[in-house]
Amino acid sequence: MTAALTSARNQFHVSLVDRHTLSISPDGVASNADGSQKTSAAIALRVAQDLAAQTAQNKLKGQRAGKQFEEAVEEFLSGTFPMFQSLRPGDWTIKNVGGSRAEYQIAKYEPYTHLADLANAIENDRNLASVLGNSYEISPDILILRNPEPDETINLDRELVDANSGRYATIRAANQDRPIVHAIVSCKWTLRSDRAQNARSEALNVIRNRKGRTPHIAVVTGEPSPSRLASLALGTGDIDTIYHFALPELIKAVDQSENDEAINMLRTLTTGKRLRDISDLPLDLAV
Repeated sequence: MTAALTSARNQFHVSLVDRHTLSISPDGVASNADGSQKTSAAIALRVAQDLAAQTAQNKLKGQRAGKQFEEAVEEFLSGTFPMFQSLRPGDWTIKNVGGSRAEYQIAKYEPYTHLADLANAIENDRNLASVLGNSYEISPDILILRNPEPDETINLDRELVDANSGRYATIRAANQDRPIVHAIVSCKWTLRSDRAQNARSEALNVIRNRKGRTPHIAVVTGEPSPSRLASLALGTGDIDTIYHFALPELIKAVDQSENDEAINMLRTLTTGKRLRDISDLPLDLAV
């Protein structure tokens, strides 16, 4: 019998192929490849063929492909992470907020509710804006939220809390009713140097502007080039881990390229625990 996580991974890829997020042009260029870079194009084509991508006359425009990739990742996480109640019990909500950037989404949730007041103050004070710049801005693609628990749940096995203790803990619905940010997931169908740096900057803002525990900070990407993956994955202190949409297929394609530089770089990222597969993400979120 196929494991639920394996089935969900397969369906994730089917969704990308069926909606032509991942496709192959008539002249043999995969939709996530940089056609001007020979190694990127060769690796991406092998991965696309391995995932049974179809030929499409017209490649999706970048914004639409990115949106569909976000939707596929959100659907995958919604179908997998809540299944791991044995590892991480809770009342979970998974939201794709990437299309709602006009509204400051993260300020609705703990531990970032104070950012709504800060954003309003900056709007009304240009001097404050010039000092802070965008150091407080956080525009995630996907939020994984844990809803506060009623005391009946907390005290299910024994009396753990009452009116005299735990009076400020955000996990108690008796104290506050706003969901708590458990994880922030950024989705990048492809990576260019500017996109990599945007993800890093946002991760640092997530860390600096919290009033509580730091959420998981993850990036999911379909980028085929090991060197571009390295531009985001190498180093620590901001993003937890980078997750590739098809890592085993990528490793196989890179090995077949016989490009020593690409092979060594990808090996560095995987053995150095900076790059994992999309199927690892639900398990890592349960830690």
